[in-house]
Order: sequence, then C-alpha cells, then structure tokens
Amino acid sequence: MHVFVTGGTGTIGSAVVAELFRNGHTVLALVRSDASALAVKDAGAEALRGEIADLDVLRAGAARSDGVISLAFGRSYGDADALAQAVAEEGAALAALGEELVGSDRPIVTVSGTPWVPGRPSTEADPLPTDGPVGGRGRSVNALLELASRGVRATAVRMPRTVHNEGKGGFAGLLAEAARRSGVSGYPGDGTQRWPAVHALDAAVLFRLALESAPAGTSWHAVADEGDAVRDIATVIGRRLGLPVGPVPQETFGPFGPIFAMDQPASSVHTRDTLGWRPTHAGLLEDLENIQP
Repeated sequence: MHVFVTGGTGTIGSAVVAELFRNGHTVLALVRSDASALAVKDAGAEALRGEIADLDVLRAGAARSDGVISLAFGRSYGDADALAQAVAEEGAALAALGEELVGSDRPIVTVSGTPWVPGRPSTEADPLPTDGPVGGRGRSVNALLELASRGVRATAVRMPRTVHNEGKGGFAGLLAEAARRSGVSGYPGDGTQRWPAVHALDAAVLFRLALESAPAGTSWHAVADEGDAVRDIATVIGRRLGLPVGPVPQETFGPFGPIFAMDQPASSVHTRDTLGWRPTHAGLLEDLENIQP
C-alpha cells in the first residue's frame, strides 16, 4: 500500500514509518517543518507539508493513499486549554480524513488511549471514556469507527500511557521531565496505581497489522506491560537521575494530574490472539535504564 501517515516523525510515527517500509509499503508523510521533511525523506518517505489543522492538506493526502495511519497530535498541551485545543484539532482531522475515505473500503488506523475500568485491566471490548480531560478523543475515535457502515475500514489502536524507546516517551517520559525540573522523582498518590506500557517498535508492528488486516470498526490494545506501578517507574527514574523519590501533589503534573493518579492496567490478550501480535522488545522498567543523567 501507499500509506498516508500523520505524526510520522514522533516516537511512535518514526517507528511506524520504518515498519511499513520493512514490509513493502510506501509512505506519504505529513510534515510541518524543513527538519521533519528531511527526516522523512531520509527514511525513504515522500513529504507533504502541512499541519494537523490544515484539513484540505489532510484530505489531499488521504486522496493520494491506499490507506491512512493518523498519529498526529498537538505540539503543546501543558495546560487544560492547550490540551482541549489539541483534542479538538485531532477530532477535526479524523473527521476530515474519514470523510475523504467514505465509500472506498480503504483502511484508516487511528490512535487512542486504553480505557480504565475499576478493579481490573481494561480489554478491547471496553468503551473509551467520552468525558473528562481527554473525553473528546474518545468521541472522535468512536465517530471514526462508525464510518465502518459507510465503506471505511476504520480501526483504532489503543495505546498505553507510556510508549517508550531508549528510556524516552509517554507518561514515564513526562515523569522524568518533571523530575529534572523539580529535583524530585515524584509520583501522585501512594504510587501503587498501575500504568500499561509498550515499546514503540512493538507498537509499530500492531499499527501495520491493523492497517493490513483488521476488520472495520474494531479496536486493539498495544499493551506489552499490563501495568507497572508508578512508584516503581519513579524509583528507576530517580536512581538514573540521582534524585530522591517520593509522593508529590497531582497538581504538579498539570492537566495530566488526574490521569496520572488513576489505576489503569490494560490487557492485550484479544489483540495477541486475533492479530498474532507478539511484543518482543524491552519492557518499560528495563528500558528506563537507558535514561541519561
């Protein structure tokens, strides 16, 4: 396939682009800067200049493709207003991409987060939340999946709270950044809450599998670690950075505070059994050993 990829230079996107090439696909990648254009060209992809808010550019990219993988998200979401704007932009982008594919039976794979269910790991059958700080993402993904009835092979890969590579990325990466700023490797609450995680290279394989073969209207979990305790994550970060480890108010983490404080393990049993996905790379706690002081 010739695949249009948005967000193709990020932690997940760069791994997805490489995975697509390794498996015989070609890539048209949305880029917003000269540096990003050079990066995707060096990776063998064609660059299409534009931003996630440029809906006409998104439609043009989708029109030129055999399938779409939508990964782009806003560049700044350090406060509640910025996060809300990023969620709204993503929703408009998904709507534009989906409408361009109506009636074509072409695939589009989008990204969302794994849901949380009190008392147990969430599964692929659990609905996404449609309220709260990122509830808009759930509504946008649900709307895209509903296009299955209009001739779009729309699917969603639900990502865990941390997608990591070489000790960087995801919520664990945000903990490390906060630790560097504050001088304390902190965690909200008592730290026993669990976050699922996956290596970016393993996640990339699942995006390819969904693009190639997942049925329309389905959701999949890119979960390798079902749930690492946040206190354990902070402990590795603190040791690697030479910082004390301890609880901090959830407000320390801005709009992500309430999410950081939640126990949110997730399962990928159905995804593994159905699509044959098998994570093979380092788990989160092992990968965090790559953090540089």
